[in-house]
Amino acid sequence: MASVFKRKYTKVIDDRRVKRQSQCWYIKYRDADSIERRVKAFKDKTASQQLAAKLEKEAELAKAGVVDRYKEHRTRPLVEHLTDFEQSLSAKGNTSKHIEQVISRAGKIIKGCKFRTWTDISASKVQCYLADLRNGNEGISAQTFNFYLQNIKQFCKWMVQDGRASESPLQHLKGLNVRTDRRHDRRALEPDEVRRLLEATRAAPERFGMTGCQRAMLYRLAIETGLRASELQSLTVTSFDFDKCTVRIEAAYSKHRREDVLPLRPGTAVELQSFLANKMPDVQVFNMPKKPAKMLRADLAQANIPYVDNAGRYADFHSFRHTTGSWLAANNVHPKVAQSIMRHSDINLTMSRYTHTLMGQESEAVSKLPDLSLPSSQKQIVTGTDNQLVSAVQNFSEKLTPQLTPKSTLTAYSGCNRPAVVVTSLSRDREKVENHNTLQNGKLDNKSDGMSPRVTDKKRIRPTGFEPVTSGLGNRCSILLSYERKSKGIITVLLNLFK
Repeated sequence: MASVFKRKYTKVIDDRRVKRQSQCWYIKYRDADSIERRVKAFKDKTASQQLAAKLEKEAELAKAGVVDRYKEHRTRPLVEHLTDFEQSLSAKGNTSKHIEQVISRAGKIIKGCKFRTWTDISASKVQCYLADLRNGNEGISAQTFNFYLQNIKQFCKWMVQDGRASESPLQHLKGLNVRTDRRHDRRALEPDEVRRLLEATRAAPERFGMTGCQRAMLYRLAIETGLRASELQSLTVTSFDFDKCTVRIEAAYSKHRREDVLPLRPGTAVELQSFLANKMPDVQVFNMPKKPAKMLRADLAQANIPYVDNAGRYADFHSFRHTTGSWLAANNVHPKVAQSIMRHSDINLTMSRYTHTLMGQESEAVSKLPDLSLPSSQKQIVTGTDNQLVSAVQNFSEKLTPQLTPKSTLTAYSGCNRPAVVVTSLSRDREKVENHNTLQNGKLDNKSDGMSPRVTDKKRIRPTGFEPVTSGLGNRCSILLSYERKSKGIITVLLNLFK
């Protein structure tokens, strides 16, 4: 039930606190989302009561879906919504720098497109305005284009989540491919470059309020831990635990608002302990400038290290973090461990953006490929002077084939799966061929003649199968004899059978 009332407040008059009440009436009611609202009304109570009844009726109709429940927010200026959005970001615990950046970019688009209320927001106008920023005098990069688009879409998404709009008009917009227009790519420093940088920095004079030894210790700690510039600025003496060789980052200064504890190299921990020996516990360790890139650029020039290499990549202060990720990968550190040290939420960010190949790594990897100049396995078994490949089966068959006379031929027995070697004499005298079977020589049995085929002068016996005969010296195959006239091409047929 809507109600009207006057606000009471206290005012100091002549050092006396006097209670007063407002001249206008105020209305208290619940909207369609059952949220309590307080609206300033009129000085006349009756008119204020009528307005209260109207607001309550519209809330009931909006709750039932009869009227537009977002009517009030549609008519409010976007500047007011943007102020509420800034308070929402602050309540979530975002840093002041991040809040200022988001509100500045979103406000710039709203002002540039001349949007007054929520209904004025148009996706095409936003795209055209960002395109003018990219192609105009400012010449923003594709990455900056995406940042602007991301911030204005974030504001519209908050309007929907906060119940001020039904849907975002910019939801379907997508960013550009940043790989086609890289303006400030960073590189990883080589180990020898870092050694030269530290040596030159220690010998350099004081710059930006820091001595050469202080800057060298800052660079070394940044590379070995991967800490960001803002995190290094927040370090105090109590941030280090030299017994456990660790450094702690408070949640308020960490990018993801979480306390982090990172390991230190034992040698670095010893040098840091000596470096911080005479400092108070709550004193800031490094008195860094707001923009340490200028300080680093001067030290790089001192060490004859280019700030921008031939590929157009920069060696600014954040490149120390890229150096950490690249060195971890070069030393075969597991990607999950590297992700934990770099404190990334996505492994692709660790492996794709913060990992670079160092000098010589590609050549070393290519040298590990197989040597294609060596001969193949078939080339190694080539025999003869004509470099003809010799089949293994052919070599084996030659070992099993006995030495035949020039007039000998080979044939196969019918009814047998294996070819047998038969020596055929072509002499007209049909001389008896000596059988080398020891059983036929009568050494073991007198009836050996009946155990083996016999060759007579008048008849030619054709064996019908292969019958193994056991000799006194071991299992051997008897050489069966037969008269057969075959063409010389039968040798080729038998060789194919052996294959």
